[in-house]
Amino acid sequence: MERAVAIPTFRTADSGAALIDVMPRERSEVVARIANTVIAAISLVLLAPLMVLIALAIRLTSRGPVIYTQTRVGLDRRHNGLGIGHPSRQHDFGGKLFTMYKFRTMCVDAEVDGRSVWASVCDPRVTRVGQVLRKTRLDELPQLWNVLLGEMNIVGPRPERPDIFERLREEVPGYALRQRVKPGITGWAQVNQSYDTCLDDVRRKVELDLEYLGRQSVMEDLLIMTRTLPVMVLRRGAW
Repeated sequence: MERAVAIPTFRTADSGAALIDVMPRERSEVVARIANTVIAAISLVLLAPLMVLIALAIRLTSRGPVIYTQTRVGLDRRHNGLGIGHPSRQHDFGGKLFTMYKFRTMCVDAEVDGRSVWASVCDPRVTRVGQVLRKTRLDELPQLWNVLLGEMNIVGPRPERPDIFERLREEVPGYALRQRVKPGITGWAQVNQSYDTCLDDVRRKVELDLEYLGRQSVMEDLLIMTRTLPVMVLRRGAW
């Protein structure tokens, strides 16, 4: 039986907006896991020809690997307070780290000295093929493998890199609460808002992500998946 949880609200404080604690709506994680695995497996089979064509296009038009990997922050199972800080850990990343897979959309060595840099509009680091992949969100398709591995769901808050995550959880109220569910390939924030360009965009997406936590269910996930297709086809909110 799924239990409704109040959607998080904000209160005004001298230091800005402070987030009231929120817990994810309860659901059968076994059912959710089965649904995610089945959908990811079927999608990988059906999309295999397209993924082969994308891989060839990347290989033939730019130097470097076809698949790009990044370390991202995943699920935080602790659910203690804001989920940030634990005395038994040398360093608290805010969730379990995992390797996320994407089709490469940028030139090799796009980030100087490995420092994380947000992509920007008309980013010169993005390749010609990468521009198409990013606008259609097709660069995210390899993350179906992350879903099969159980590191991600198809629907959930987008995972961030550890160094960016550390900054955002200090600057954006409630940011760490997103890690109370598995990260996703798409999400409520992604179908309602474009790529981030500033902290205000991140704050809005956090609100949307926490709205999702408050009403998560398998049916909600299916609804968000269907709303993702027009975003991809019409290239909404991407650059």
